[in-house]
Amino acid sequence: MSDAPPPYPGNQTKGPEPQYPPPGGQPPMQGYGQPYGQPGGYGQPAPAQYGQTTVVVAQPTVAMVQQFRESPVHTKCPHCQAEIVTATSYETGTFAWIICLVLCFVGCDLGCCLIPFCVDGCKDVTHNCPNCNQVIGRYNRM
Repeated sequence: MSDAPPPYPGNQTKGPEPQYPPPGGQPPMQGYGQPYGQPGGYGQPAPAQYGQTTVVVAQPTVAMVQQFRESPVHTKCPHCQAEIVTATSYETGTFAWIICLVLCFVGCDLGCCLIPFCVDGCKDVTHNCPNCNQVIGRYNRM
């Protein structure tokens, strides 16, 4: 148990130990640039280095898409620029007509075929601005 562990592959050869302070001046602080008064120090431009490429990475713009469903949504009106909660209304759409036709083909009488026109769950939802009454969005079930 007193034997030393074997040397690791990347740990066998080390370069010369750094000399502190380095010859000719103050030791550089790791993680920081050159001190004041030296070329490329704080507040001074770094000397030009040829053959290097500077890469500028731009942050992509994130656009949030508002999804309109059955319930009112908190949003900004694109027409009057007011922060609002939309007013919703139901309108007969494609889905209600398809359900009506399916009920007719199945053999339901005329009264039962009209049920989808009375149920809000079969209708499309329109979102309006309560300030300017403009249509902001629409949720189509089909």
